[in-house]
Amino acid sequence: MTNYRVWAPYAAEAELVLGSKDEPKYIPMSADPAAPGWFEADRERSTGERYAFRLRATDGHGAPEDNDANTPGDWTIPLPDPRSQRQPDGPHGFSEVVDLASYDWTDGDWTGRILPGGLIYEMHVGTFSASGDFTGVEEHLDHLVDLGVTHLEIMPINPFGGDRNWGYDGVGWHAVHEGYGGPAGLQRLVDACHRRGLAVVLDVVYNHFGPDGNYVGFFGPYTSGGNTGWGEVVNLTGDDSDEVRAYILDAVRQWFVDYHIDGLRLDAVHALHDEGAFHILEQMQVLADTIAARTGIPRTLIAESDQNDPRLTRARAAGGFGLAAQWDDDVHHALHTLVSGEDHAYYADFGTVDVLAETLTRAFWHAGRMSTFRGRHHGRQLDTSVTPLSSFVTYTTTHDQTGNRAIGDRPSMNLTPAQQALKAAVIACSPFTPMLFQGEEWGASTPFAFFCSHESDLLQRLTREGRMREFARSGWNPDEVADPSAVETFDGSKLKWDERADADHARLLDAYRALFGLRKTRTVLRDPWAASVETDIDPDGRWLTLTRTTPVESGADDRVVLVANFSDSPVTVPGAGDLELLHTYDDAPAALGDGVIDLPAWGYAILG
Repeated sequence: MTNYRVWAPYAAEAELVLGSKDEPKYIPMSADPAAPGWFEADRERSTGERYAFRLRATDGHGAPEDNDANTPGDWTIPLPDPRSQRQPDGPHGFSEVVDLASYDWTDGDWTGRILPGGLIYEMHVGTFSASGDFTGVEEHLDHLVDLGVTHLEIMPINPFGGDRNWGYDGVGWHAVHEGYGGPAGLQRLVDACHRRGLAVVLDVVYNHFGPDGNYVGFFGPYTSGGNTGWGEVVNLTGDDSDEVRAYILDAVRQWFVDYHIDGLRLDAVHALHDEGAFHILEQMQVLADTIAARTGIPRTLIAESDQNDPRLTRARAAGGFGLAAQWDDDVHHALHTLVSGEDHAYYADFGTVDVLAETLTRAFWHAGRMSTFRGRHHGRQLDTSVTPLSSFVTYTTTHDQTGNRAIGDRPSMNLTPAQQALKAAVIACSPFTPMLFQGEEWGASTPFAFFCSHESDLLQRLTREGRMREFARSGWNPDEVADPSAVETFDGSKLKWDERADADHARLLDAYRALFGLRKTRTVLRDPWAASVETDIDPDGRWLTLTRTTPVESGADDRVVLVANFSDSPVTVPGAGDLELLHTYDDAPAALGDGVIDLPAWGYAILG
């Protein structure tokens, strides 16, 4: 263990506070002449010890207006360590020293999983199980394995105010929310996943700090002014930004090394304002590659971006950042609009089979096109000879596409089982990396609404009002908006695992197992460099075919064809040829005739 240290360039003096708020013990800290802005105490860190820091700021940096104890020249209240690895009493409490290296791992045989050919499953710890913690997640891992999942993606788990939150309001980027099970609980879950052959992807937020329990402004310039829409812009290129970048990169290193995490999903990277020549995303990728080389286990970075920018996943040698993948909302929007008929807000430019066909072969619809919702041209064209389509993650829904609806209604609450299965078939047969959102595989009846439990009544009110304004701009009825602070909103979003036994849910679950099981048996469906990804569309805009073919030179010639009806009437599609029926949905079965495929309304057939 090393001595207690803290980076606090805003402070003229710093003290280590041991014990608790009720019985504090103050130990002076000295400025480190070799590391400007750092203070160190003559006290070695001890596992299990509770601690905080208090600062004396000569200019009142970070002093909130209602904190009379933090006027210039006065000491602050005891503050949690920005680099805390455990907050046993939540983000407002004292930090606790943790020895992450003491966990007795059992995954010595784990060799990791690459992303191409995989199936991601996104889930939220608090609503995934009845107990709402890491132990509850572990109880359902066998279900995921049976479904064909290869990568479990966990929504953010940094500490947040209260006991329920999506996680994107987190603070303490090196710590784990105590209510989920804390650091040891996360290590046990990762270990359990690896024993079952599941890689773990952790969703992380480095574009802003949450408002509840955010004390970094007392210590130094972690932010640089401006607003991302969720909080202040993180300081990546201003004064003292080297330490902020190190703060982020050390968090990345911790997840990969101390928690054996296999990948990170990077939230809203378009809100990372980095003007430096060595972008923080590229720095993360270099770090991931370095750790992968040392351990022999792949480390994956997946970006969420609103920019439709191929640079994110383009190889570093070709001038990109070299990330493994990025989320692709255009495919979702094209598919959702076509099946549901919704065409408001950012769905406005989608809704036809030709739009879906282009996204299935080119990833982006807005690739330099006019975006009606944005009021400008948007995106850039992808060069598929440089970047494989498997570098894009596609889905029928996500936490955002469900939770950012007025009542958090899932597609299963508005679509028939046949329509849900049709959407899943498109994602399963697409050339991209598919992702499922918790419960969609059985058409869960529960919504997934936005929820939070800030410990400040003011923050709760501002969050409610902000959601109302956001939905009003998108055309939603304000009367339908779920109250994010109501415990009923959270409880109502929990999955009901028992409903899988219901006949309708069970049939859809069987279809999902069959669809994504095909990806195991048909090489072409998981080949990141398939020689041919072709589409054909009905001139009347009712149906679409998607053909996947492996390269002849691969020595494993294989072809799979998806035929999909996006209309509420039966259609007859030519071209069955000598192909056999591999799968169709029992509730809307397809039939092969003499050189044709007959599809019922919203039906599909997978041929091979």
